[in-house]
Amino acid sequence: MNAPDNFFLPDIQASADLRQLAIHKVGVKGLRYPLALLDANGKVQNTVAEISLSVGLPPEVKGTHMSRFVELLEQRRAPLNVNRLLRMFEEMLLRLEAASGEIELAFPCFISKTAPVSGVESLLDYDVRMIVSKREGERSELTLEVVAPVTSLCPCSREISEYGAHNQRSHITIVARLRSGMSPEELLRLAEEEASCEVFGLLKRPDEKWVTERAYDNPKFVEDLVRDIALRLMKEPRIAQWTVKSENFESIHNHSAYAEISGENA
Repeated sequence: MNAPDNFFLPDIQASADLRQLAIHKVGVKGLRYPLALLDANGKVQNTVAEISLSVGLPPEVKGTHMSRFVELLEQRRAPLNVNRLLRMFEEMLLRLEAASGEIELAFPCFISKTAPVSGVESLLDYDVRMIVSKREGERSELTLEVVAPVTSLCPCSREISEYGAHNQRSHITIVARLRSGMSPEELLRLAEEEASCEVFGLLKRPDEKWVTERAYDNPKFVEDLVRDIALRLMKEPRIAQWTVKSENFESIHNHSAYAEISGENA
């Protein structure tokens, strides 16, 4: 039997709740979705993001409208950058009639890199996280997190050895709460420039010689990595608050070396 055109369905989620307990975050998480991004060069990059969307729920309301979160993603929109993500967030709050909320996007991004000697090009993948959030009565905040794989070479090993020095791949993580727009590529490049050497997806033999000697001429402890990057972050007016971490996956130990610094910019 076909349902009538005007069939009333009760909205239980919008009914009153008598327990008088506000919920700080309610929504959907672990949602994988195609994502078009606008990179620092104005080019569109397609990726897949794991997305979490949530809002604050007043104490008198029983539940939120979960379908509206997915509807937000289903809308046709221009490729996202920092400013467009902020507009998407404001649209979410309006749709859900919420005074607070959060959107988190975690995704791999790919950057084309040119080998230092041969000039061959290859893609390198980086992990990126964007978080836009708002507390009731406060302004929206945008946090950008990147993880850059780099090479670090031990200064002590180079100093005490008659030849050679041990090096390792390191992951540098930068978490920055932004005052204004800044691309993931800018933070990633900052991390790479302060490492013993950056890494590449494809290297020929002359390139291998170059990166080996570059790291040897630029040794850094895990402490050096975070301090040098912190000094760069402190001078960046677009950043309000930051944390830099480095984990060195040691080649002569079965454990990692780790360091972390946090700070705020005036």
